[in-house]
Amino acid sequence: MGIFDTIKEKLTNEFIDIIEWLDYTDDTICHRFERYQNEIKNGAQLVVREGQTAVFINEGQLADVFEPGTYTLNTENLPILATLKGWKYGFNSPFKSEVYFVNTHLFTDEKWGTKNPITLNDERFGLTEIRAFGTYAFRINDASKFIVDIVGTDNNFTNFEINEHLKSLIATRFTDTIGEANLPIELYAANTTELSETCKDVMQVEFNSVGIELSKFFIENVSMPEDLKKEIFEYSRLDKIDLDKLTKFKTAKAIEAAAAQEGGTAGAGMGMGMGFVLAQQMGGMMQPQMGAQAPAAAPIGAVPPPLPASAQYYYASNGAQAGPVSFEQLGALFANRTVNKNSLVWKQGMTGWKALSEIEELKAFLGGNTPPPLPS
Repeated sequence: MGIFDTIKEKLTNEFIDIIEWLDYTDDTICHRFERYQNEIKNGAQLVVREGQTAVFINEGQLADVFEPGTYTLNTENLPILATLKGWKYGFNSPFKSEVYFVNTHLFTDEKWGTKNPITLNDERFGLTEIRAFGTYAFRINDASKFIVDIVGTDNNFTNFEINEHLKSLIATRFTDTIGEANLPIELYAANTTELSETCKDVMQVEFNSVGIELSKFFIENVSMPEDLKKEIFEYSRLDKIDLDKLTKFKTAKAIEAAAAQEGGTAGAGMGMGMGFVLAQQMGGMMQPQMGAQAPAAAPIGAVPPPLPASAQYYYASNGAQAGPVSFEQLGALFANRTVNKNSLVWKQGMTGWKALSEIEELKAFLGGNTPPPLPS
């Protein structure tokens, strides 16, 4: 070997490139390998580590893709690039090409949530609103498609950039899935596991279209307005609590709330009226304890008369007929302002509908049974 061959071999060895990427940030998804004028020499060493994929881009066109391993770059392992460059018999001079390293490890514990409430139409409660939030995990499963459709010419693409796109996609598909599920409102929070799996299957198609795999998707919480939550809890107890006792309890709570209000004759009147209703009920309950004389026993063999039937009232609410309800239940409806003095009411024996304030026994709700002052 002559002296010039030795110098040539030495220079060739010194100029062999090593193309590799060490990620120390753990949040970079795609990194473009930077080099002077993007020139890569024949015989350069390409090192692709586990959890990475290397993609060659030639003049904006997708070329060769390399999975984890070490490669000596030549026409044999650059078949697409060789075709694009027109290398028929190999190459000896440096060539220009962009090399992108794509991080393919799993990105975990990414947060998502609904920015705005989701409006649902429940058969019992009408239009309601819910919110939801949770976590998801993803990885790049098609580096070529991801670079072409998402990264473009970005030289350092992070998961923060893609997360904004993914969160919007998740919120849209989550809203569609929840709306189509058509579940009773209280079951959304009780079936988060099933809903998570369903949403993941629906969203996976969208994720795959840009080279991303949705590995995990979790709904951690589904929330609703507090007043709706309380109402749902009350409905859930109806099968286990006596309706009459529940009505009396609500009446007592309404009186307590009215008494706590300061000022206003309307509040005072309502409190007085409901006080009369409760006083009548409590009086009947307390009679035996107050030492009242017990009624005489019926003669042996006598058949007692049938108990009088309590009046049942129908009332108009939002232009529709509702009821029947008992006197006490109607009082509770008046206390919580479902009906008012102008609401139309009807019962058996009446010729037509009348305003609540025109029916004698219901005037007690208005606090209008106050006796006149004593004569001087």
